[in-house]
Amino acid sequence: MAKAKKRKRTKRSNKKAKRRLVLLAPICLIVIGYFLISSTKYILNIVDLNQEEANLKQQLMQLKEDEGSLKNEIEKLKDPDYIARFARENYLYSKNGEYIIKITDRNNKKKQPETNLKDTYFKYVAGGCCLFGVIILSWVIRKK
Repeated sequence: MAKAKKRKRTKRSNKKAKRRLVLLAPICLIVIGYFLISSTKYILNIVDLNQEEANLKQQLMQLKEDEGSLKNEIEKLKDPDYIARFARENYLYSKNGEYIIKITDRNNKKKQPETNLKDTYFKYVAGGCCLFGVIILSWVIRKK
């Protein structure tokens, strides 16, 4: 008789454990999913800001180089011979008896579009979340 009571108790406790698992597992998955999504959002924001910072640093360096070349150009423009040559080259002015022939470069290379780091990172995070979900679901199914 004691064994029968034990069996009933273990069956009841197993049923209670299964109910708890069935109720708590989706809640835990939702909470984990929420934290993964929110942390991914913040990480992507940080990646964007780092990329923007790198672009701005590159622009700053380019502007400093341009500033140096413009200061050099200002010094050169004080020379009348340089001004005359500059006007002939850039504005197609000519001396008497000169012909101007302008040759353009046809080998302009098109820039390749940059791969978006945010999209690549998001694909990896989404794949990781899906893999995590599959592992959890397989574990829950196996425990039943």
